[in-house]
Amino acid sequence: MSRARLFASLCGLVFLLNLARIVFAPLLNVFIEEFAIGEATAGLIVTLAWVGSASLRLPTGWLLTKVPRHRVVVASGVILAGSSALAATARTVPHLMIGAFLMGIASGVYFVSANPLLSELYPERVGRVVGIHGAASQIAAVIAAPFVLLTLLVDWRLSLWAIAAGAAVVTAYTWLTARRTEMPTAGQSDRDFVAGALSEWRLIVTALAIVGAASFVWQGVFNFYELYMQSKGLSDRAAGTMLTIVFAAGVPAFFFGGDLADRFPQVPYLLAIVGTFSACLLALTMIDGLVALVAISAVVGFVIHALFPATDTYLLDTLPDSTRGSAYAVFSSIWMLTQAIGSSVLGLFIERGYTYDAVFASAALLLGATIVVLVVLERAGRLPS
Repeated sequence: MSRARLFASLCGLVFLLNLARIVFAPLLNVFIEEFAIGEATAGLIVTLAWVGSASLRLPTGWLLTKVPRHRVVVASGVILAGSSALAATARTVPHLMIGAFLMGIASGVYFVSANPLLSELYPERVGRVVGIHGAASQIAAVIAAPFVLLTLLVDWRLSLWAIAAGAAVVTAYTWLTARRTEMPTAGQSDRDFVAGALSEWRLIVTALAIVGAASFVWQGVFNFYELYMQSKGLSDRAAGTMLTIVFAAGVPAFFFGGDLADRFPQVPYLLAIVGTFSACLLALTMIDGLVALVAISAVVGFVIHALFPATDTYLLDTLPDSTRGSAYAVFSSIWMLTQAIGSSVLGLFIERGYTYDAVFASAALLLGATIVVLVVLERAGRLPS
């Protein structure tokens, strides 16, 4: 029962941590108007949140060879509470950027420590547990746009203050629950960060080759999804609804995707997800009309969000106890850094006059070509599994 309570508290904490990363996307229009900035600068604010999420993952991986995972998880909640309050007081763009960066740091510290902890709490059901945990995270993405819309009735800063208060409460509960829970000992053998990561370099490189480009593209797509839908002729409210549909489709994708990752061969499953995403993204650029956009948005949301529990399951279920924390931290750091620059790159292309359709179609074709190469390598038995 104590492990179940700890798992529930982690689901609550990951909800707030993901909300802290996602909340900036529906606020882009507000930032552009209030601070008189362009799309590239607005995209940079989002990028900094994700760069922050990547920046301390390597040091956190080293810390996990010295400190129990649950203590690092609690520290991430403390960082989130403080940084959200800092961002809520921003009066200048640099101040807001610093707050966004620190909020990202909190999420990075959390995921590097919590995901290995989850796999060790429930070693027989890694995919399922990761999927449920991811679904809790994804619910935050679903409510982000309506949550921001509601707070705008008062002040956009209220959204950040709410995250700060929630993080303080849930972090305190997680700390109390962890003290009463018997923690797994699997991670105790992971004591050499560098050696652990280097010993698993083939697995890390393979995972990055499969999912790195897709997550980079997705980062740019979802952060500008509302503006993209507006460029297709939808109203502001309809465009926001489309983003909500994309994220809502991610809830069942996480829940069922984790189970599927336990059942299917993991490398072919990952390749199939990325290939399907590239095809769906290409189709998105070719259609117009409300009904068609609703349908393709739901499909895109489901497919891309199935990628995340599948990726974590592939790493956490394959890595041995002696290297799991170290190797996962290295992978997670590089993967998140790859994702982080997606928004800024897209913003630059749009400011230079390229259309959303042109950029997204090009990205889809490049992704498709990459997957063809990887499928050939997988068939030849050149990819570790």
